[in-house]
This record gives sequence, structure tokens and C-alpha cells, in this order.
Amino acid sequence: MSGEAVRQQYEMFPYPARDPRDEAKRLVEGSPSSLNEIVHYLFAGSAQHLHPFRVLIAGGGTGDGLIMLAQECRDAGIPVEIHYLDVSSAARDVAEARAKARGLDSITFQTGSLLAVGDIAPGPYHYIDCVGVLHHLPDPLAGLKALVAQLSPDGGMGLMVYGTHGRTGVYPMQAALRTLTDDLSPSDKVGMAKRLIRGLPPTNWFARNPLLADHRRSDAGLYDLLLHDQDRAFTVPELLNLLAEAGLEVASFIEPVRYRAETYLNDPKLRGRIEALDWKANAELAESLAGNMKTHVVYAVPTGRRQDSVARPDNATLKPVLHRMDGEAFARTFRPGRVIDAEYDGIKVSLALPPLTGALLPRIDGRTSLTDLHGQLSRIRREGLPWETFRRQFQQIYALLNGINRMLLRR
Repeated sequence: MSGEAVRQQYEMFPYPARDPRDEAKRLVEGSPSSLNEIVHYLFAGSAQHLHPFRVLIAGGGTGDGLIMLAQECRDAGIPVEIHYLDVSSAARDVAEARAKARGLDSITFQTGSLLAVGDIAPGPYHYIDCVGVLHHLPDPLAGLKALVAQLSPDGGMGLMVYGTHGRTGVYPMQAALRTLTDDLSPSDKVGMAKRLIRGLPPTNWFARNPLLADHRRSDAGLYDLLLHDQDRAFTVPELLNLLAEAGLEVASFIEPVRYRAETYLNDPKLRGRIEALDWKANAELAESLAGNMKTHVVYAVPTGRRQDSVARPDNATLKPVLHRMDGEAFARTFRPGRVIDAEYDGIKVSLALPPLTGALLPRIDGRTSLTDLHGQLSRIRREGLPWETFRRQFQQIYALLNGINRMLLRR
């Protein structure tokens, strides 16, 4: 399929469908490309050297990741230079209008292929975002290598590609629609696709897959899901191989808990078998067990940097950050032994948090170190609080909340 066909699709159906007027109501948040996540997973919790912070949004579409990161950098007072690149002028127009609505002036907008990024928007960049793009390229590896060539050696990337198992039913439907609509205009293809969806037999895998909803939200979502001219998906091993061939390795999957096979198994003998697996085999097994991963979100770094890029709870000067979680609200309902539930595409993850959780979470503000948090808790407890007790429970809290991407670290 030609790149021109893909470009024309996004000229007619900018994706995702967004209204710049909504910027007055809400900030669209997600992963990757949240500032807290970038600092934690790619720069070991330290943002000190990111001044100014150079960012490339490669294939930025209508601007979700772009607007989120630009707004968060402004709110945090971090000087940032963001370059937006996309093949669609219509998508760019939407992204520009959204930035204008927020008064974000740190962005340079450019139209073109990411394959030509070295000529259009040369690096080096501290951070490159590439979400929902590689799986629409004829040669995903060529596209990823073009981006890696513009990445600073100590930088990192945030990527999203389609996942094979969670998209069960999509590709037979795409094939059926090519047969039925090949000679139609894009708008007529959308109409015919809607008719087909309404009349599917109950045995059809697309009709039976509850994870797929883009086609219900907008015509742009329907076209992107079922009528795309260039589309493929990746399993975990395929994604890891793609990254390795481009000179990258995974710093972390998002959310980490979803890529741990023990999340899905309670049988002690089966869990015992998992312990012998390395993290790659564990992630591959988790994907096979879950069956619901329709996308893979990863933070990636140049090969050899994985151990140094992710912040780890290894010293008392660290400052925990609650990520998209209201610690005070949670603490008001917390009781010792309470379980916190998180749900990911139909799978519920239950976390039993230790006793200190209720007192600790309201005091986490992203600026207070573990040493100071320990001091605060010690002063409000008559019997005091031994450091080792605090450290052990914090490690438990961190492991659980970081697993669902709700607690990150700053240095």
C-alpha cells in the first residue's frame, strides 16, 4: 500500500477526532508522553539535565500526546522545544488549533513523513514520541531507525503499536471490507462498513470482541480501525525484535503489571514455574495469558541503558510522585487490609496495600523525600516508626502502585 493512500485517509479523516473547543474543558491524558512518566522511566527520576528539553512528536495526528506534554512542561516550569511532524495537513490543523486554544507557544509544526525527519526536523532529541504510527508504515523498522538516528544517546522514546491478540477479528473484517468496498469512495466505504457491522452474524470474531470500540466513536475511528490501507499488529516478541533491530530496548511496558505473568495466575505450582523466566519470556507469557492487549505502550532507550534509565526505590533521598491518583481522597476511605482494584480491558487486578498506606499517600506531593516522609509519620505515632518498618512498607506500596503506573519517583 502506498504512503499517499495513508496520507489521503488522514486528510479526510484526521485521527483521533478532536474538537479544539474541548481544550477549555479538559486535558486529554494518557501514555506514553506524560512528563512524570518520561522522567521516571527514561531519566532515572531526574529532570535536571532537560533544560531546554528537546522533544519530537513523530506522527502527532490531532495532537493528544503533543498537547498533554506541552501543557505539563509549562505547568512544571520546564523550558521545552517541541517539534511536531505529521503527514496530514488536516490533522496538523487540528493540533495547531488545540495548541492555540491553550496558548502553548513551545511547538514548531511541520508537515511531512517521519522517514524524512533528518531533513525536516533534525535532532538530537531528548525524547521522541511515536504513537500509532509504526504499524501503519510499509517498513516499520525503517521508520523506527529514522527516528533513532535523531535520538540523543542518553535520550529515550515513548511508543505505541497495535497488539495482535486484543485485535482479534479486526483483520478478517478489513479483508471483507476490501472485497466489498474496493471501488467505493472513502465516505461510501464508511457507510458500507456500518451496514456490514450491523448485520454481522453472532459468531463473527469482530462482533464478539468487546475490546474494540473505535468504530463507535467517530467515522475517523471506524476508518482507522477497519478501512486502513496499511495496518499490522505486533506480539510482544515481534515488538522486542523490532526494537532490538533498531538499537533499542524496553525500559518499561505500561502498565508494568499487565506484562507480568503472575498477574494472571493464582495456582502456586504455575507461579513457581514463572520464577525461572527472564523478564522478556515473562512478558510474552503474560500477553498470551491475558489475551486482551490491543495495544502495546512502551518506553524504550538505546540498547545498554535499560538498567540506568528507570528510577528505582534505592535510597532515602527519592521523592515519590502519585500519578493520576488523589492520595487524600484514597486515604479517606482506606482501612488496614483494604484492597485497591484496577481494571484493564476486562481483567481486574486487586492489590492488598500495607497498613502505612493510609497515612503515607496524603503526604506524597512529589517534593518530599522518603527521609522527610518517614520523619512526618514518626512524629504522629506515639511509638515512633523504625526506619526499617517504614522502608519495608514503602517498598511494598511502591511495587504495587508502580505496577499499575500510579506511583513514580523523582530524584
